[in-house]
Amino acid sequence: MLHLVFVTSLVPVTEPRSGYDIANRVIVDALRLMGHHVSVIGFLQPGAAVADRDNTVLLGELEVTNAKVGAAQKLRWLASAFRHGEPVSVAKMHAASRGQLRQALASVGPFDGIVLNSVQLPGAFLDLFSSSPCLYVAHNVEAASAAQNASTAGSPSSRFLFSREARLLRDVETRLCALANHVFTLADADRAALGVPGPDRSGVLPLVTSIEPPAPPASRAPEFDVGLVGSWTWAANRAGLDWFLERIVPRLPSDFKIAVAGGLEDTPAGMSANVGFLGRVPDARDFVRSVRVVPLVSRVGTGVQLKSIETFELGIPAVATRSSVRGIAEPPANCRVADDDAGFAEALIDLVNRARSGENLDVDGRAFHESQLNGLTAALAIGIERLSHG
Repeated sequence: MLHLVFVTSLVPVTEPRSGYDIANRVIVDALRLMGHHVSVIGFLQPGAAVADRDNTVLLGELEVTNAKVGAAQKLRWLASAFRHGEPVSVAKMHAASRGQLRQALASVGPFDGIVLNSVQLPGAFLDLFSSSPCLYVAHNVEAASAAQNASTAGSPSSRFLFSREARLLRDVETRLCALANHVFTLADADRAALGVPGPDRSGVLPLVTSIEPPAPPASRAPEFDVGLVGSWTWAANRAGLDWFLERIVPRLPSDFKIAVAGGLEDTPAGMSANVGFLGRVPDARDFVRSVRVVPLVSRVGTGVQLKSIETFELGIPAVATRSSVRGIAEPPANCRVADDDAGFAEALIDLVNRARSGENLDVDGRAFHESQLNGLTAALAIGIERLSHG
């Protein structure tokens, strides 16, 4: 078995909340489940606790979320980005020095290879990894997401900054893919977008929310007919929420009780009285279990939707856009897929009415979880084989 170093902007934590945190924790846990020794190097987000302190080297605490910092910090990040000729998301990582990262790598050695997790920290110090066998995990096609943000930006300055981010991210992603012995993406379409479509260069990592299986089905007493939960401060997620509120809600019966959970920078005005905004909820899984049917509303973006995977693991019925099930080979039987406004609303109405009438639409999410986890470890094994033999 190998000793791998997982280099990441944010280290795995005891209570992962964001999709990025969940993916980090699951990939590291899956590698350990396969018998490999994994050391982790990266930053800790303030308020979080390290999942495995004995095998983690911290570069310090760092808040990386734009919505959680003030204007002064955003300006410092922007200045650093222009000074280094880097994307802003990469320039944030210069909170650590080259010497600090070099020392961290030396402290965990010797090792057999490095897992470069997403673009941020690996992109800031790419040359430090060039002498080692590497795997690259692309959570998203970051350049494509930035380009999408540029196309919908509301001001010339925002459009310029997002366009700059897209151009520079494209270069970083190209260099990471060129360096890596094998590239992992979370959705199949991302392989072609990154220029590594062939099976000899890349593979897809099916994800779970935890390597531990979900609980077996249990009876529920839903409080809401329809409910969504997500990080709505992220532009790609907000696009899906806005589509749902503007195009789908008006097509639903006025007596449907609709709840939106998760952080919002601004609450949409003029909403129907049956739509409630709950803000951040103590437990996202408990919230999902309080809902008859979950709409999965992703419209743009790359990578995989962890909220879709969480819903499927819980066995809750759902209506999903095609974008919401990217990276998922086999959605469960109680998930309807629809992209057009009318079809999406009709599917929601049908499932909610059936659930209201007493029909049990829940399924056992353990089968979905087992299939995904088996796929994850099989894909990792192929990449590790390439790492070992070049």
